[in-house]
Amino acid sequence: MDSVTIPPGIAALPRFPLLDGPSPLQRLDRFSAALGGDVEIWIKREDLLPLAFGGNKLRNLEFLVGAALAEGADTLVTSGRRWSNHCRLTAAAGARAGLDVDLVFTGPPTHAASANERLDRLLGARIHVAPTNDRSDRERLVRDIADGLVSAGRRPYVIGVGGSGPIGAAGQVLAGSEAAEQLRAAGVTNPTTVILPSATGGTQAGLLAGFRIAGTVPATNVLGIAVAAPSVELRPAIESILTALRPIAGVDVGADEIVLSDDERGAGYGTPTPEAEAATALLARTEGILVDPIYTAKALAGLISRCRSGGLSGPVVFWHAGGTPGLFEAL
Repeated sequence: MDSVTIPPGIAALPRFPLLDGPSPLQRLDRFSAALGGDVEIWIKREDLLPLAFGGNKLRNLEFLVGAALAEGADTLVTSGRRWSNHCRLTAAAGARAGLDVDLVFTGPPTHAASANERLDRLLGARIHVAPTNDRSDRERLVRDIADGLVSAGRRPYVIGVGGSGPIGAAGQVLAGSEAAEQLRAAGVTNPTTVILPSATGGTQAGLLAGFRIAGTVPATNVLGIAVAAPSVELRPAIESILTALRPIAGVDVGADEIVLSDDERGAGYGTPTPEAEAATALLARTEGILVDPIYTAKALAGLISRCRSGGLSGPVVFWHAGGTPGLFEAL
């Protein structure tokens, strides 16, 4: 939005445009009514960002692709699970920027390509699969691919899992400021809770900084529902990103403002839960909006349980991070 304040440190970062405007902020009146009507619920539609079925990681990639181009890179290399929203959007962003893309997925290899893999290949990415599901095997393969590209005279730019370092998180800082301005424009002045899925920590760190930049009307609490690593591992990652963001965003967010919950993780990332599946169905049947069952839906389940238990009051914003193709994965 034109009125969103961009801190000088972020404005100075190289940036490659991938967005065509703010993502919508919408009221969920029927969904709220289905939960008793006591809580005013909104949704931030990051799933409607413009490339490859959308997703919030496009915001990170504006700055990551900008950094890659500024360094003269010709190839993006990143990694994740087969259904990674970040990997699919890296493939799309690379196509838009004219960069080759190598994606490294957690193994072991399977005979049939997943829905997301088919999209990645359609977008032109080269797919590599680690031999096991061990994170060290995936990281080793990333290094080998990057080294091989350098040996071949190419110029790779390696992006960490989720694109969640301080450069990528700068995009989420702007997302937080954008949402705060949309809430003001909608006349929301009461203290607001933002609920989001949190996996690598960049989105949660960026939103905390972005809402701080935007001011305190409405006052905003950010609740991350852990969907991958447990909060004991995720919290220090968010703290580290916030520390690195401080000179870029120009704000200091205390560790005590990081609020995380493990109550919807289930068996961990990539494994649906009955609560997430029920949340997916409720949103679809009341509002016609789809969420993936393994990531975004777990945060939605956290919102639902808190509404039903009376644990939420005042306006609530559900942060729809994207990942809709996960609905078509064989899990």
